[in-house]
Amino acid sequence: MPPCCTTPSTAAGKLAVAGSGLPLEVVVDTAAWVKVRDYTGRLAWIEKSALDGPRSVIVKTETGTVRQQPRADAAPVFRATRGVLLDVTGQPDATGWLPVKHANGLTGWILMQEVWGQ
Repeated sequence: MPPCCTTPSTAAGKLAVAGSGLPLEVVVDTAAWVKVRDYTGRLAWIEKSALDGPRSVIVKTETGTVRQQPRADAAPVFRATRGVLLDVTGQPDATGWLPVKHANGLTGWILMQEVWGQ
């Protein structure tokens, strides 16, 4: 790993610019910095203050189905293709369903195994 990636510093060059809402996995958490991994596996340090805002996930399966209720037999609300960002609107239930909201306002439940970033 290049020196810019081993320790956090405002003097280091930027590796990438992440758009608002991009889901990130926290790998290391310090007082002011967080080492994160994106859905492609890339690692980087980011200032903790930059992580404020709503949580989101990204659909990782070919097509993810968002349902009216957290059940496989519930009616679908919409389907989202790989790469679509969904806002997380609450906590997952005990059976692995996550409440989400699409940018167009539609809400429902998706299986956690169909998304990355939870």
